[in-house]
Amino acid sequence: MTQHFIVIGNPIAHSKSPEIHAQFAVQAEIDIRYQRQYCPDDAASFTAVIEAFFHGGGVGANVTIPFKQIAYDCCAARGGLSEHAKVAGAVNTLLLNKTLLDSGAPIAEAIYGDNTDGQGLVNHIMSLGWPLQGARVALIGAGGAARGTILPLIQSGIGALTIANRTVSKATSLVDELSAASENINEHAIETCAMSELTGAFDIIINATSIGLSGDRLPLSDGLSCQYAYDMMYGRTLPFLEHFTAHDAQISDGYGMLIGQAALSFERWTGHSIDVLAATEALTGN
Repeated sequence: MTQHFIVIGNPIAHSKSPEIHAQFAVQAEIDIRYQRQYCPDDAASFTAVIEAFFHGGGVGANVTIPFKQIAYDCCAARGGLSEHAKVAGAVNTLLLNKTLLDSGAPIAEAIYGDNTDGQGLVNHIMSLGWPLQGARVALIGAGGAARGTILPLIQSGIGALTIANRTVSKATSLVDELSAASENINEHAIETCAMSELTGAFDIIINATSIGLSGDRLPLSDGLSCQYAYDMMYGRTLPFLEHFTAHDAQISDGYGMLIGQAALSFERWTGHSIDVLAATEALTGN
């Protein structure tokens, strides 16, 4: 029987999720249909789309810009959130809580939200062979992308974390919020600073901003260095990675993170674990 999935966004035509999940289905040897779903940019429309999808027999949905916060609010109102979603304050994966359904709860009260973005990032970094255990890590940015990565990075066993942002108060507020949301996050163990003041030698530096997509460069200090540089963006030449390539760092863009978070969503929905390396090779031809 065909299992149905969607990715909801606005815009959505550019999404690579259908081809990624099609490759997962080949590997898992199951029959799926995964479609892009455009939605008007408002909470009422989003709620109507997901309830109609699940009422129609849908198995799982991915959520992308600009609906991750709306999806979080929707699931929070129903009490269905994973720890990663609670800490991130955003949802990228929706499924039905079968325990609630079996107890007779209506579908609207059984929609459960997870966030696999940060776990996808950590899994990709580990697959690259970059050491996370005990690593000194700098995270640039304090927006939604950064927020979803902090708990998974801490759980991976890093030794120290510094969050750098143009506005230091935003980074500090983020740390305060996350430490209040999870006992696994110690606010006193995370440093914050202005982006231009980030300096010193790090093992790994991660860019969680989208600045590079416009061709602009981050205000990086001449005294900043790392062994490994990771940009969550992908799909074009990224100034952040160019900068660290010139400083002899190993680099990676975020396409592997995209595949990694998708694999975790697929596993949540279907129970099938994915060989991400094999899927990546099939998708990229490398």
